[in-house]
Amino acid sequence: MMALSKRAVFAIAAVGTLAVGGWFFLTERPLSVPVVTAIADQTTPVRVYGLGTVEARIVSKIGFEVGAALADLLVDSNETVKKGQALARLDPAQQQARVARAEASVAAADAAILKSQANVARAEAVLAQRNSANARQRELAARSITAAKSAEEAQRDVDVAAAELTVAQSDVAVIRAQAADARAALLYEQTLLAHHTLSAPFDAMIVQRHAEAGTVVRAGEVIFTLMDAGTVWVQTYIDEGRAGDLAPGQTAHIRLRSLPHDTFTGNVVRIGIESDRVNEERRVWVSCTDCPPQMFLGEQADVRITTATLTGALLVPEIAIQGFDGHQGRVWTLQDGRLTQVALTFGQRTEDARAEVVSGLPAGAQIIASPVKGLAEGRLARIAEAKP
Repeated sequence: MMALSKRAVFAIAAVGTLAVGGWFFLTERPLSVPVVTAIADQTTPVRVYGLGTVEARIVSKIGFEVGAALADLLVDSNETVKKGQALARLDPAQQQARVARAEASVAAADAAILKSQANVARAEAVLAQRNSANARQRELAARSITAAKSAEEAQRDVDVAAAELTVAQSDVAVIRAQAADARAALLYEQTLLAHHTLSAPFDAMIVQRHAEAGTVVRAGEVIFTLMDAGTVWVQTYIDEGRAGDLAPGQTAHIRLRSLPHDTFTGNVVRIGIESDRVNEERRVWVSCTDCPPQMFLGEQADVRITTATLTGALLVPEIAIQGFDGHQGRVWTLQDGRLTQVALTFGQRTEDARAEVVSGLPAGAQIIASPVKGLAEGRLARIAEAKP
């Protein structure tokens, strides 16, 4: 029984020794770690990614300024039109009648002017006759041939004729004003008649036709959506955390959803001054210099904008940075064969989630490229051999 107990003690001691040895081997043996290296002449482009859609800077929804039945639609979707080209017409019968009525009013006003002018000429003739008669009566009264009463009556007739001339002249002014109003009314009705034809406001492509012939439309109702094909661009959204280095003129690469194997080139032409407060993104508009001639509004596009080019930079995978806030973070380093953690300051961030080391790295220290199980302060480590 005593011998059995000794064997058990020896077994327990052996197991304990093996456990301690295993623990020491696993925790204190030199750890094989990958490190980050920089190549002096290697250039790395810094790109930011954005998801956007194909849009056009000039897109217009047009319709008639008056309401009536659509008599004719002259173009359809996907057609190209020139500025001033007729696109559609409304039934003009009712408006043509109004124009004819306004023309008749103008003709009547012109006739009234002629009549009033004739009345003025008649009043002038009567006044001249009364002046002549008044002069004779005064002469006869001066020679006592006629009574003074006759001379007074002749003068009264002159005054009445002069007043009638003034009234006739005033009638001419009133009728001229009425004629001007009639002409303005005619111009208004003719303008409305012209508005029964819808014309293209610029050289454009018909994006969509919203109505068919025979439909009664209201004033301002959309009949066509037009776009200027020369103003097509891509509107994309960039994460605010990556948008700080964006600037107009930077090169962009565009990949359309319908052409996933082709990459097109463009440039940043506008950066929105207001960010999306919910999604925390900035709107950026990118031109496309070599895109296909046929573009489809609303098509999804992937955009990568080159904001900088790094040469010989030391780039650390973001997965290896602890507490990274976009500017600073802590990394594990290998110094004199032992592991230690240091705080670094970072600059540019690449598209493949690597950050440029700006400052804070001790001389001779090498940065651990990825998290490895068993990292501990002061532990022995060696650089892992690169895999072929």
